[in-house]
Amino acid sequence: MSLIQLLPIGEADVSLLSSLGPALEAEFGVPCEVRGVKLDPAPSLHPERQQYLSTDILRRMQSYLMPNSGRLLGVTSLDLYIPTLTFVFGEAQLEGSCAVVSTYRLRQEVYGLPPDNELLRLRLAKAAGQELGQTLGLAECGD
Repeated sequence: MSLIQLLPIGEADVSLLSSLGPALEAEFGVPCEVRGVKLDPAPSLHPERQQYLSTDILRRMQSYLMPNSGRLLGVTSLDLYIPTLTFVFGEAQLEGSCAVVSTYRLRQEVYGLPPDNELLRLRLAKAAGQELGQTLGLAECGD
């Protein structure tokens, strides 16, 4: 992997993206940059669930890949799901180029607790690292 590009999805928090880049650079040892375009999540909305299908977002992210993309990580504040689970923190293409991660369920406020921005940044870096690891061929841990 030569580069990690962060793709904002919907109204992603710019300050979170800015702090995520250096964390991923330190973890993976490659440059990380925020793309200047956004992916519109609206076509991936499931109206009854009021959640966004992460698999569809991954499929749509393919058109944002560039020859120098390396890995493309979508970052959103929206609630994601796949049909077999109530929600997901993210999803990745195993040994592929794209992954997506959501801050929605990483936020303390979702669980009735006071906001904690530092904890949110740590959780986001861990979730992003896990999803990017899957693009490198690391399988989900069974524990």
